[in-house]
Amino acid sequence: MPRFLAALCVLAFPLAAAAAGMSMPVPGAVTASGLKVLTFIAKDPPGQRCNGNLQVAAEVANTYRVPIQLLPSSLAPGLPAPSVFCGTHLIAADGRDFNGAVSFQMVADLLDLESVPHQEKTGLLLNEPVRRDFDALKATIKSGGR
Repeated sequence: MPRFLAALCVLAFPLAAAAAGMSMPVPGAVTASGLKVLTFIAKDPPGQRCNGNLQVAAEVANTYRVPIQLLPSSLAPGLPAPSVFCGTHLIAADGRDFNGAVSFQMVADLLDLESVPHQEKTGLLLNEPVRRDFDALKATIKSGGR
């Protein structure tokens, strides 16, 4: 019997650890009306992946009607930085899924699954001249200014 219990514990621990990684205590994860908040946590001071995530947040805000909060890691103690959450659901985190970096498409796919409404009129980031400058900015951030 003790061997069975030990084997059960060995098998259950990875499952419990995986389940714990799916949902985390994110400050302000839900609005007063119950809407999930898209949370981007950045390192203090900001790092390269954090800046890329903030650019994704700008693109999301131009397309979807979703509450977004940008938090420095000092306001989210115990949570990895950079990281991105939808409500308390982890999308990406430093040292975990996608190493903390997200793309617009990753977030858009999740928001579409959640049936988040689109903006009635998209923002200027989707305007061709603005988009060209925005993409150049993202490339500069990604290359570290080189």
